[in-house]
Amino acid sequence: MQYAVIMAGGSGQRLWPLSRQNRPKQIINAFEGQSLLRQCVDRMQGVFASKNIFVVTNAEYADIVRKHLPELPRENIIGEPVGRDTANAIGLAATILHKKSPDSIMGVFSADQIIEPVEPLHDAIRKALTHIEQHPEELFTFGIKAAYAHTGFGYLKRGEPKENVIEGVCPVEAFKEKPNRSTASKYIRSGQYCWNSGMFVWKTATILEELKRALPKNAERFQKIADAWNTPQQEEVLNAEFPQLDKISIDFAVMEQAEHVSMCELDCHWVDLGSYQALAERIGTVDEDENVTSADTRAIWLHSNNNMALSTQKDHLIAAIHAEDLIIVHTEDVTMICHREETSHLKSLLQRLGKENLEQYL
Repeated sequence: MQYAVIMAGGSGQRLWPLSRQNRPKQIINAFEGQSLLRQCVDRMQGVFASKNIFVVTNAEYADIVRKHLPELPRENIIGEPVGRDTANAIGLAATILHKKSPDSIMGVFSADQIIEPVEPLHDAIRKALTHIEQHPEELFTFGIKAAYAHTGFGYLKRGEPKENVIEGVCPVEAFKEKPNRSTASKYIRSGQYCWNSGMFVWKTATILEELKRALPKNAERFQKIADAWNTPQQEEVLNAEFPQLDKISIDFAVMEQAEHVSMCELDCHWVDLGSYQALAERIGTVDEDENVTSADTRAIWLHSNNNMALSTQKDHLIAAIHAEDLIIVHTEDVTMICHREETSHLKSLLQRLGKENLEQYL
């Protein structure tokens, strides 16, 4: 059986106040009238049946996500009791799917990404599924053809294609962490590197074995979760074992040490929407002064340039005079104004709200 697993966790702090505790970033309908999660599920339905699409999210968001995606079976929404990074989110999904279908293959995708057009992605997924059927001991990932020397992404170094493999598939020679500007430029000039997409395909049995080798204590806890799954003790065991897992990403835990990793490259428009800076590239129209206004926002700019305005209330007007390099976000109860280069301080701002007993705005 072939499954798609969509990673839709995270608190979305970098998109506050658009994203809130009761309105996670994945279900905000700010992207051409749809949410990122909705768009991701639609992409997956081009390859996978709805009944085989699973979503891993925060337990507190599980009911919200179920209402947002009514076509998915209720049990396909998997709630993490706490965040333990991607290695454990993937481990939890693999544990559940392996118990359901021991010979299964799972693809792992992110709800935070926009990929256009979808046809190259669908072709690449089918290619990956076929490759893993033929080489079940391998792990498979997807590179994105690098448009420029980006310092915010990890990189994959392509190896030489092997004989008797599907056209376009090659080994991953190395995983590289986010580089500085000079190193990123060298990667681009070499023609051997692409952006690391954070999307994967593998046998559930294979990734569980890799996780067991890298994180043996975690594997013991996943086995307890597996033993209790679909029993009356399911939630009790999950809530007891999952918070004790060592927190680590799948790249650090597995991918950077794995011996058998293959890939193919996607030539498409790809955006990882984890911040307002990335969101500004996508949300709406740009005027002659580089002011970005989302499709449902009313804004008027006077002697202003390089700003972004977004409002969740269509009848609210944002008016700015001599504004420069600002992000302005208006919701029903919060207006946030921030310099475009200072969004990294949002986490500190949210901590301040908690200290001053303003939790209703979180």
